[in-house]
Amino acid sequence: MLCGPQHSASLVWAYNGKLYQVKRASDGATTDIGTLTAGGIANAAAQDSFCTGSVCTIETIYDQTTNGNHLTVAPAGGNGSADITGSATALKVTIGGKSAYGVYISAGVGYRRNNTTGIATGSASEGAYMVTSATHVNNGCCFDYGNAETNNNDTGNGHMNAIYFGTLCWFACSGSGPWVMADLENGLFLGGNGSNTNNTGRNTTFVTAMTKQDATTYSIRDGDAQTGALKTDYAGPLPTTSGYVPFHKEGAIILGIGGDNSKMAVGNFYEGAMTSGKPSDATENAVQANIVAAGYSGNALSSYKKLVNQNSSKCVDVQQPNTSAGSNVDLYTCNGFAWQNWQMVDLGNGYASIYSEHSGMCLDVAGSSTANGGNVIQNTCSSSTSQQWQITTTTAPWFRLTSRNSGKVLDVTNCGTADTTNIQQWDWLNNACQQWKLQ
Repeated sequence: MLCGPQHSASLVWAYNGKLYQVKRASDGATTDIGTLTAGGIANAAAQDSFCTGSVCTIETIYDQTTNGNHLTVAPAGGNGSADITGSATALKVTIGGKSAYGVYISAGVGYRRNNTTGIATGSASEGAYMVTSATHVNNGCCFDYGNAETNNNDTGNGHMNAIYFGTLCWFACSGSGPWVMADLENGLFLGGNGSNTNNTGRNTTFVTAMTKQDATTYSIRDGDAQTGALKTDYAGPLPTTSGYVPFHKEGAIILGIGGDNSKMAVGNFYEGAMTSGKPSDATENAVQANIVAAGYSGNALSSYKKLVNQNSSKCVDVQQPNTSAGSNVDLYTCNGFAWQNWQMVDLGNGYASIYSEHSGMCLDVAGSSTANGGNVIQNTCSSSTSQQWQITTTTAPWFRLTSRNSGKVLDVTNCGTADTTNIQQWDWLNNACQQWKLQ
């Protein structure tokens, strides 16, 4: 059984060990976050204390069993360079009335382990579940949790058995989604050979997602993680398309990415487990009852919003290639894409880091410039004061953003209003070009 930093009841009864490791950008220090009590949720207060005044990321997600199948940042694969680790503070909820954190997956964030112990291979039976959320999904490939290739490449049909959750439809979808599907490699299956009108999606704040498989059959189940029972979306034969019978599972574990390291998906991960052997419906029903009893609550929204300029009504936007460190930031018509979504994370020192949803990187002033006209970019998050911004209300809902490093504010070059107008830092002039709101 693998437990991620889901901050819910531990998956192994009476477990009292470490759940995940966080790294502090200011000095590179790391600390392990354990449970509040044996069998309890993670100690969020310990994380808050450790991360105050700095940016923290989740470096390792520990396996709660003795198998040691810990997840770390995913390496490069057939569909992209190495991934980055996710923010440790971007996804706060409450469980049983206590604060907790989940893993916030933005495009480019992913975790993996290729050398595993006790994970099913070939056609061996297997089950998996995760708790996620319908409030943070997209149609990128692929927000997966489960069994994948051991070489980070697509090695063919039937080489994966992972849970997928999102709005990417390889086959015709029914209902409005998002959908729990089985990623069996080269296809996200709603059931049967791909399409399944009984699988209409699960649009709730917290979602329980389950799949299981043996040598001839597979099933998909979903539920509201806050209330009620599971719904069986599909239980029947494996796909008859060539390559899926027999299965060729390889036994790696992935989170937030596809088997070939496709990493354009987004999602929330609170907890999950994989079993060697196919769990019964009764076992899955008991897991669902335990999840509901744990008491997930609060707003699982990403809290990523558009940053809108008062003068132009346009958005702060990351230019292509918009997942790269150093990519330029400009003004552009608001369009709803993730590279225009930002999250402000309080550092506890009067300043905030501003994260891009699409890349997971931070708003920064290039070269830590202190000059007027210093260019604004996205960059790998660090403890640099050029990535720390003070939020000061001017006339609500408008505010200015002041760089801790330079004392200058976020500004639109020459008060331009055209798409691709550059964003820079400048002395505070108290004009509409330097005022912003979240929307």
